[in-house]
Amino acid sequence: MKSDKPWKLLKRNSFYDGVKFGVKMKQVQFMGIICTVMLFIVYRTTYYQYKQTEMESKLNPFDTVKEFRFSSKKLKGLPHGIIQPGSDLELKPLWSTSSARSKLRVSSNRNLLAIPVGIKLKDNVDSIVQKFLPENFTIILFHYDGNVDGWWDLDWSNKAIHIVAQNQTKWWFAKRFLHPDVVSIYDYIFLWDEDLGVENFDPRRYLKIVKSEGFEISQPALDPNSTDIHHKFTIRSRTKKFHRRVYDFRGSVKCTNVSEGPPCTGFVEGMAPVFSRSAWYCAWHLIQAAASFVQNDLVHGWGMDMKLGYCAQGDRTKNVGVIDSEYVVHQGIQTLGGGPPVKKVISGCFTFFFCFNSCALALLPHICYFLCATKREELIKKIHAVPVDPRAEIRRQSTWELQTFKKRWNKAIEEDKAWVDPFRQSSRRRKESRQVQ
Repeated sequence: MKSDKPWKLLKRNSFYDGVKFGVKMKQVQFMGIICTVMLFIVYRTTYYQYKQTEMESKLNPFDTVKEFRFSSKKLKGLPHGIIQPGSDLELKPLWSTSSARSKLRVSSNRNLLAIPVGIKLKDNVDSIVQKFLPENFTIILFHYDGNVDGWWDLDWSNKAIHIVAQNQTKWWFAKRFLHPDVVSIYDYIFLWDEDLGVENFDPRRYLKIVKSEGFEISQPALDPNSTDIHHKFTIRSRTKKFHRRVYDFRGSVKCTNVSEGPPCTGFVEGMAPVFSRSAWYCAWHLIQAAASFVQNDLVHGWGMDMKLGYCAQGDRTKNVGVIDSEYVVHQGIQTLGGGPPVKKVISGCFTFFFCFNSCALALLPHICYFLCATKREELIKKIHAVPVDPRAEIRRQSTWELQTFKKRWNKAIEEDKAWVDPFRQSSRRRKESRQVQ
């Protein structure tokens, strides 16, 4: 009779093998779950670090020379992690409670409104600021007349930043106090004049259009009834929400569908420009700040507006625009430098000629001339007493600076052999594509 031991042994071994196989399978499944969890953790950690880096780059987008700064001899005494190249214009309390400190954080949607102001247009500036305050704007006032005390009765004045420098323009202020590292937390910088009517302007709707269209440089359209409109491109179109170009077949400069530069497209004027963070970084470097007496700052920014398209972070025909649905009225009130002091001269002229004409009806003209001599002497004194019109001198200075700016631009192009005009290249490509078609 054959023994059944080998069969039982085989059966037992098969059972143990099955158990081992099952245990191994469970181990494999468990290890798979562990690996999946670890991969998920690594993914989430990497994603978080990426987002954190992206956020930091947005708050400090101009640290493109970090490695240079870290290796700089001036900073070698500091550990890298302590270096903070950026700042802001936010007012800070002298002290705060623990609950308030826990709430302090940098807002992701902050914007800046900077205006040169004089006390004569205080009411108009108040109207402008009242429009911007509800939309989380930081306000900075550049006082060119030295009068700051006259502003403290406004409710928002103690929340604004006040900078005083006698008889300086907004470009002078902007170059010195709006450095890109200082304003890097702001998404958009509004660098406006003080004489703008904002009855038909809303900052929130304006920025919504700017963001949706990708405008790096923009301005609100000017009401057709505005004063001192220099270019048709900035005039409001009643049928559009915004426009990137204008068509004008009159005058020396013809604006057609093939025009690719100012003043037909890629252009804003200097009274109400709005810059994105990146565009301002470029535009700030375009403003001239003289280190000598050879070249002064641009008083009115003449000439610079024609070059702002180079700061549009790409195609200026697409990234520069005028918002028609949110428009302003340029009142053209010139307060910096004062008004022309000619009223007394005009009244003196009327007095003299009234005397002369009334007398000449009855007597000979040369006799009347001597009879009205007193009035004539008074008129001569008034004429000699009239000072030079400062606005005329400012215009003369600006004209000279415009020519100097053009020379400086051309000289920079000539010296920088590696620089290639991006718009000249794109213009050539468009012409070639049209010829092929």
